Amino acid sequence: MSIWITVLLFLVGLLLIVKGGDWFLDGAVWIAEATGVPRFIIGATIVSLATTLPELTVSVTGVLQNEVDLAVGNAVGSVTANLGLILGISVFCIPSAISKKQFNFKAVLMVSGAVLLLVLCRNGVLSFLPSLLLFAVFIAYLGNNILDAKASMQESRSEHLERRTTSHRQMVMKLGMFAIGIAAIVIGSRLLIDYGSELALLLGVPASIIGVTMVAIGTSLPELVTTLTAIAKKEASMSVGNIIGANVIDLTMILPICSAVSGGRLTIGGQTTALDLPACLLLCCVAVVPPLFKGKFYRWQGVVMLGLYAAYVVKLVA
Repeated sequence: MSIWITVLLFLVGLLLIVKGGDWFLDGAVWIAEATGVPRFIIGATIVSLATTLPELTVSVTGVLQNEVDLAVGNAVGSVTANLGLILGISVFCIPSAISKKQFNFKAVLMVSGAVLLLVLCRNGVLSFLPSLLLFAVFIAYLGNNILDAKASMQESRSEHLERRTTSHRQMVMKLGMFAIGIAAIVIGSRLLIDYGSELALLLGVPASIIGVTMVAIGTSLPELVTTLTAIAKKEASMSVGNIIGANVIDLTMILPICSAVSGGRLTIGGQTTALDLPACLLLCCVAVVPPLFKGKFYRWQGVVMLGLYAAYVVKLVA
């Protein structure tokens, strides 16, 4: 393929994720305003479910094609990238306060998912029945979000808080914008990964480095785009909710599904148990411990998370 076509498709992918992120976040903010549900909850449910589609697709496809290391590494690596890189950038740029009521239980579930996964995978296998414990954490997470959303809607009604008034036409347009936005992000991410990798090879970048960066970070592009758009629009709660939610889904939903698809016995590589899962758990703790106790994120957290993620990538490449 001509290098100019490669460059063109790469730029098309970049344009799609930029515009898709803008439409997607605008649609999500409108949903929050129209329903009276806090932005953090919208980010932790609707946005996070949508942005984890690439991880789910890549992991399940990897299992079906007998690329088990890719499937497991993608799910765990995406959590590490979400925390070390994406949340690190978000916290460094907007070290915001959070609602402990909305944040604490979800953060504990995320850490619990990482600990449980590390324990279940210690023998190099994730069996289907034990993996249902992970799925139970996912169900608890969804149930907590539903209860939080109902409570917020009742509170807004009882306090007569003003909601965004909307017509049927506007509702269709905004929900359409939300759906088109996530589709554009997913398609753009795929173009960016494929043709970015091809460009890197043409420029002489080693394949090992491309694998670590493009696959691990590539499937996290929707979260990255949503976060950068949220920073630009000063919607920190949406960004944090999206990342926490996406991580819970990656840890507790994707791998049980992969275990079921693999016939009930998912092989876990030595690198995953020795390096990837401990790194993931460490970043989980750095991300959630200060806000759990102090109710806010600090800029130094962003620096530490970015530093730990850089060290992790260096260790992988070395």
